[in-house]
Amino acid sequence: MTYVVTDACIRCKFTDCVSVCPVDCFHEGANMLVINPDECIDCAVCVPECPVDAIQPDDNASAQAWLEHNATYAALWPVITKQIAAPDDADNWRATADKIAQFDARAASR
Repeated sequence: MTYVVTDACIRCKFTDCVSVCPVDCFHEGANMLVINPDECIDCAVCVPECPVDAIQPDDNASAQAWLEHNATYAALWPVITKQIAAPDDADNWRATADKIAQFDARAASR
């Protein structure tokens, strides 16, 4: 089992989870994070840190579709190891469901 980031992260991109990850398996895109499933050690310390419940085990039926997404973009995006400020409008997107149409495939630019 591994953990994956789902579309609940899109446009929120809270990074509370990043600072607790013992293996630095988070990668940062323009408007979401992903987990490298090959590096995740299934420790689950990131799960309670996510304020929008975007991190799910890959054996959860709703998370299955996100396994490939996480693997694909983890290979393309840079690793993020420190917590950063969330986007200014992140709280406006917390309760929005099915945010895949808002997904930006570009890597983070800082």
